[in-house]
Amino acid sequence: MRKTSSMRWMGRICLCSLVTLMMNGCSTKIDEVKEEANPLHSLSHVGSMGLAPNQEPKKMPQVVAVNPSFSMPAKPIVKGIYVSAWSSVGSKFEQLIELVEHTDLNAMVIDVKNDSGQVTYPSTVPLVNEIGADSHVIIQDMKAKLQRLKQKHIYTIARLVVFKDPYLSKKKSMYAMKNRDGSVWKDAKGVAWVDPFKTDVWDYNIQIAKEVANLGFDEIQFDYVRFPENGQKVDREVLFDNPQKLSKAQDIAAFLHKAKEQIGNKAYISADVFGLTTSLPNDMGIGQDWAMISKEVNFISPMLYPSHYTTGIYGVKYPDLQPYAIIHQAVNDAKWKNHQLAQSNSQVAQIRPWYQDFTATWVKPHKKYGVIDVKEQIKAAKEQGIEQFLLWNPSSTYSYR
Repeated sequence: MRKTSSMRWMGRICLCSLVTLMMNGCSTKIDEVKEEANPLHSLSHVGSMGLAPNQEPKKMPQVVAVNPSFSMPAKPIVKGIYVSAWSSVGSKFEQLIELVEHTDLNAMVIDVKNDSGQVTYPSTVPLVNEIGADSHVIIQDMKAKLQRLKQKHIYTIARLVVFKDPYLSKKKSMYAMKNRDGSVWKDAKGVAWVDPFKTDVWDYNIQIAKEVANLGFDEIQFDYVRFPENGQKVDREVLFDNPQKLSKAQDIAAFLHKAKEQIGNKAYISADVFGLTTSLPNDMGIGQDWAMISKEVNFISPMLYPSHYTTGIYGVKYPDLQPYAIIHQAVNDAKWKNHQLAQSNSQVAQIRPWYQDFTATWVKPHKKYGVIDVKEQIKAAKEQGIEQFLLWNPSSTYSYR
């Protein structure tokens, strides 16, 4: 029964025509949004992964311990907000602490290495110092800041952008993705990425992750842990340094595996993934295969921003206008994938989605997101047993109360 349903679902995917997401080429305001509107070609209609909207997996044991090998205590049900490096200093930070203390929020995701490749705190990692990646320090007192948050029982997550790293690409071009003529490849926005197949790049990011774990972060969250979007086009243009002939998905999983091994029980590991990873059966050409990543991390965070879904997805004409419907189906599909993994005795990462607390003015039509819209997203997942969540607003200004 399950196999038949899954096959029918995959058949529908094969028959669907691909469309470009409406957000391509829109307002530059999209650049402010975490994982800009997905320029992948996505399906205009994606069916259920096999469970009816209100149907629970059959007696699936709830995952409590995120990794039996960890000696660390079980962590709380995380309800957090993104805190940019600039928002983690001064009066803005005090406002965010007050927001956490006066709501059911209990966690902060703080930038330690951002989208430009800049390290936000004073680092002792040799390559960081060599290339000056921390030459514009924003958070001077990271350890003291973490100690203060710990005293307030606020769970701390270090956001570390991995393979979108124009700074390292510029300072050490041998690590950059290269065109077939040997020049540095850049994406459609003119941003250079490092080659995800290069293990020296892995080690650089893992050293930063270990350092911030030692400073006191409870968790390391890897973002942009993927290849650039529009995978087929990228593959035609780029000559990757891939002597082991790994697939993109194998490479991303191998990086996460090594990171978890190196960090050990100093901190938990999580990964941000595109929202469509919950529903599609492949890695979308960017190396983000749900099952492979879920086996390597403690928490998996799909970015389920309704504004980032194309018209018609899940049968919803205007996704930005229906946050409950989008989250409900995306989470349903994510749970089904985890259910399948659990049946094969695989490790299952806990699902902790990102939700939208910003207004996507570039989407037509769109709605102004406020506390009701945010809570509709939370409700859609909570009804299915997923209570953890993270809220994204690029300026760290939240409607949540």
